[in-house]
Amino acid sequence: MDLFFSFIVPVYNRPNEIDELLESLSVQDYDKSFEVVVVEDGSLESSEDVVKKYGDGLSITYLKKKNSGPGDSRNYGMNRAHGNYFIVLDSDCIIPSHYLSVVEQSLKNNYVDCFGGPDAAHPTFTPVQKAINYAMTSILTTGGIRGNKRAVGKFQPRSFNMGISRAAFEKTLGYGNIHPGEDPDLIFRIWEAGYDTKLIQDAFVYHKRRIDWNKFYTQVKKFGMVRPVLNHWHPNSAKITYWFPTLFCLGFVGAVAMWALGVFWPFAIYVLYFGLLFVHSLVVNKNFKVAMLSLIAVVIQFAGYGYGFLKNSMLIAISNKKPEELFPKLFFKTL
Repeated sequence: MDLFFSFIVPVYNRPNEIDELLESLSVQDYDKSFEVVVVEDGSLESSEDVVKKYGDGLSITYLKKKNSGPGDSRNYGMNRAHGNYFIVLDSDCIIPSHYLSVVEQSLKNNYVDCFGGPDAAHPTFTPVQKAINYAMTSILTTGGIRGNKRAVGKFQPRSFNMGISRAAFEKTLGYGNIHPGEDPDLIFRIWEAGYDTKLIQDAFVYHKRRIDWNKFYTQVKKFGMVRPVLNHWHPNSAKITYWFPTLFCLGFVGAVAMWALGVFWPFAIYVLYFGLLFVHSLVVNKNFKVAMLSLIAVVIQFAGYGYGFLKNSMLIAISNKKPEELFPKLFFKTL
């Protein structure tokens, strides 16, 4: 099968970031043609002038539409792309020059209709960006589901760095209108349709995540809020591990209470865990400050995700309403 790749990149008010992404795509060492489709999702800050800069070096299409969220924007781009294999990227990513060559070779060796790659921290990232990257990707926090070869369970690609064949896209009808959560929802439907997924370890991207601690908390809380919805839609996907952040936080409160009563060993377990996190992050990032900030990032991640997951799990359990009615803010209206 001859592969023709179309990169699909939705963008919302991020012209500077799309500039960095397109620059990295313009220096790929891939010796065949490929396509880039940029979908402006109702932005107030247009990226059109930025895209025009790369018109001579890239086969690029710029599309504008009303705001309807990243999932619908990706569908919009894939429906108008010419490739037979789509690669979906977030606009805040930078792509290493070997990326496309690695992807093609991996698919030639072991073809699948959907793949994902890891996200990595670029050396120029700030300490906070590196700490958040560690919290989101470490085997000790998320089980490595965002691109670790030792990941717990079957690998689930994410749309900051994901490939999907045209055949799988047309069979599943692409992304739904939930956000966040559109990624795992699509992956579960890809599996249900009989397609396989895999991790391409060397097809990593540098994922910038330009967020502060408050925005990070809001983001991970939403991740926790959508997981009960996904469990409701796809019961076979539900795992006890999704309860870990909630149980971790409740256990910590219990450990502090027992400490006040003179029972120290539960709190000691938490001290041991955070010590292990610090050492692991120090080894991975080779930076003391990043290792310290990683502890803050993990606490925020567990607290936000755990609260969102517990709250919405309880609401779904006691309500007869559909998730779209219970949590309207988690759903975009499609065009």
